[in-house]
Amino acid sequence: MSNITMRELKEDIRTGLKTKELVLSMGPQHPSTHGVLRLVLELDGETVVKCTPYVGYLHRGTEKLCEHRTYLNALPLSDRLDYIVSMANNVGYVLAVERLFGIEAPPRAKYIRTIVSEMARLSGHLLWIATHALDIGAMTVFLYSFREREWLLDLFEHLCGARLTTSYPRIGGVRNDVTEEFLDSLYEFTEEFPRRIEEYETLIDQNRIWLQRTKGIGVISAEEAINWGLTGPVLRGSGVPYDVRKFAPYDAYPWVDFEVPVGKNGDVYDRYKVRMQEMRQSNRIIKQCIERMPKGPVMAPDAPKFTLPPKEKVMSEMESLIHQFVLITKGPIAAPEGEIYSAIEAPKGELGFYIVSDGTGRPYRLRLRSPSFVHASVLPRLCEGHLVADVIANIGTIDIVLGECDR
Repeated sequence: MSNITMRELKEDIRTGLKTKELVLSMGPQHPSTHGVLRLVLELDGETVVKCTPYVGYLHRGTEKLCEHRTYLNALPLSDRLDYIVSMANNVGYVLAVERLFGIEAPPRAKYIRTIVSEMARLSGHLLWIATHALDIGAMTVFLYSFREREWLLDLFEHLCGARLTTSYPRIGGVRNDVTEEFLDSLYEFTEEFPRRIEEYETLIDQNRIWLQRTKGIGVISAEEAINWGLTGPVLRGSGVPYDVRKFAPYDAYPWVDFEVPVGKNGDVYDRYKVRMQEMRQSNRIIKQCIERMPKGPVMAPDAPKFTLPPKEKVMSEMESLIHQFVLITKGPIAAPEGEIYSAIEAPKGELGFYIVSDGTGRPYRLRLRSPSFVHASVLPRLCEGHLVADVIANIGTIDIVLGECDR
């Protein structure tokens, strides 16, 4: 052998190596893609050179299904959009139909719908922090947050008999009134929940691994976030204080006080902090609604052509029974012609319903503006230039559910 040193040998090997990009398919069965999202990653080592998202694996044709059902019968389909927060979807749908028909829900119903919307926001954010932290490597937060989420699901079950797919709101109000027992249990939750949020933050807020995995990752500026059409916590994490509840308030939101948390840097950590503060604000809204809840009916009494009669009247009066039968089987006979767009601040962002009416009891066209679909499109912008491990953090930080993404 020639007299070659080990250092020279290593240098010859290093300079002779050639690398090539690796194409990796992440999903649709990957547990951290939060459903059935597929990402095709082009890698240079562990650095993402290109990220291409593919959606549609869960497509169920929700919009077209709604067009073949009456306005009342299409309500349960909204449960299956973001199935984590069905109550919020229900509220968004009935508000859109009420705007089309010119129906005004009673004040008590508006307060109740605001309560269940914020309960849904808490439920969605709790599941988000549970899975997001688990994806990054924090197991205990998952167990802690599910403890409070079970509390909320028990309250949903007490209210309407369902824990996940609720179908509780109605066009013109809500299905049934809340009980004092429900309000007392919910108020007890609002008293305890701020301490539980502090427990989550104690575990991860200043944890050095959590900071390394979230600080400076997936940064997007306010201008870029607006141009991409981002909404909800993803937009507010970049410092834009846009919230539908403030800019186009609905139900009881004009009558309660709350703040809109915003971030500064637009990274994964800021979006985490925004959602944690949003949970505190949701808790505050629920407590105000319970304290200010007015007396009165929970269904609009001035629109009998479009709203279902109270259940007690259906069981005791023939006219009410016939009225319900006609509405369920045929729907409203004379829907006003025209088109409307109505949006709410869903837990994941702006959820919009665009309805075109041709005067029948069914929508001629119905289209959804789902935040998860818009946010999935920004993944290439967030992931390219980062490591493969950061892809998981970026998927978690936009908090997508493929039920409303694929529709």
